[in-house]
Amino acid sequence: MVYVLIITMAVVTYLIRVIPLTLVRGEIKNKFLNNFLYYVPYACLTSMTFPAILYATNSIISALAGFVAAVVFALMNKSLLMVAAVACIAVFVVELFV
Repeated sequence: MVYVLIITMAVVTYLIRVIPLTLVRGEIKNKFLNNFLYYVPYACLTSMTFPAILYATNSIISALAGFVAAVVFALMNKSLLMVAAVACIAVFVVELFV
């Protein structure tokens, strides 16, 4: 029974990836669909990352401090390493006082 479930999941996963490749041959010209597909990875990444940010520390206050620090430095166009380091330092400092 377990093998049937595994094979079924594999076939469904394969079909989800193959059907768009076989049906859509040319370039997508619909501007709305193009914009929608462009932003899907960002939306998925955000929906997976934000809850993890809130529950990664002992206090939600320190989590929000790290998040705010990361957003501020990201908006200032700093490197990913700098953003991550500043967020970690902000969480560490707030955790010391909370």
